[in-house]
Amino acid sequence: MSRQLGVLAMYLPGRKLEELSFFRKLCVSGRKLGLEVLVFTPDDVNEDGTRIQAMTYDPEKGSWVRRSCGFPPLIYDRCRYHGVENYRKLTRFRSRYAKLRYLSRPLANKWTVHQALAEHDEILPHLPATVRYHSVKDVEDLLKSHGVIYMKPKSGTGGRGIVRLQRLQGGDAVLLQGRDPGRRILPVQKLAVRHLPSKLAGWKLEEKYIIQQGIPLTLKDGRVHDFRMLVQKDGEGQWQVTGCAGRIGPRRSVTSNLHGGGTAIPMETLLKNRFGSEEKVASIKKKAYSLGLLVVEHLEKRFGMQCEVGIDLAVDPKGGIWLLEVNPKPSREVFSRIGQRETYRQAVARPMEFAAWLYKQKISGVTR
Repeated sequence: MSRQLGVLAMYLPGRKLEELSFFRKLCVSGRKLGLEVLVFTPDDVNEDGTRIQAMTYDPEKGSWVRRSCGFPPLIYDRCRYHGVENYRKLTRFRSRYAKLRYLSRPLANKWTVHQALAEHDEILPHLPATVRYHSVKDVEDLLKSHGVIYMKPKSGTGGRGIVRLQRLQGGDAVLLQGRDPGRRILPVQKLAVRHLPSKLAGWKLEEKYIIQQGIPLTLKDGRVHDFRMLVQKDGEGQWQVTGCAGRIGPRRSVTSNLHGGGTAIPMETLLKNRFGSEEKVASIKKKAYSLGLLVVEHLEKRFGMQCEVGIDLAVDPKGGIWLLEVNPKPSREVFSRIGQRETYRQAVARPMEFAAWLYKQKISGVTR
């Protein structure tokens, strides 16, 4: 059997690949393990549907090489949808080529994932109160219980379309801030809660949004923060926490995403700045790592095999840990930004090591 790993990607406008630098690193890392890494998109399938025009990076030549080949037996899905058309392309591809084996099965939207996680007695206490948006009454009800709430699209990444609402004295008005669906920062504005649907007209709130209890994330300088944890399968098929780093959002932003202008900071540094005590920092880190492993194991039971999951966590002023979001196609640049080179190298290598392990286990039996 050929030891090939396909990396399924998606073209951006102009036939550019969003993560080309990452894919190059995958090719180099895979080669060391005897894996040929082949990058392709649904648009690269030949007309007869039996072959692909794949790209692979040749480190000796220092360049990308494109060649025609059959489908690799194992696929690492890195498709990020960026719109309805890309989502449809991927859905058609998965349906047509259902016999291919994937390192990870798709997770559901944020609402369905939240419901699945809420089934686990040890995870439930770490979940913010969350409801689906049906009408402005849902917003009013959650604001009564929690002075700050977040409205989030059920699908989507990078902080797009996330709105923070803070109840003002009297309860009839809120401060609204956030990012529009194009990730542009919305200026802080005061408005009556009843005017929210008209203010966000065109955002398809009823179809696409959930509402979530706000966890206190503001630092002394007014900027928000959270933590990104990366949990991955290793070269023996076991879950490991590869690393966890803090993210601090830019001024006037309600999200900390790096793509939205956030900055990265080591987890221990951020926790030490907030809590002072090294004992407290160690305790929070240990609990966060345990929670991360619980989450991925439960998601795998509910949705099928996974190879890596990005987990966004919040730590409240008392040191309580909250699970904000999970991402089945996580980036790993946060570790590069804080200078943790070995963690970053491991974050790139682990999907390749897991793929090589699957080959040793005879993938047809392991990945069904």
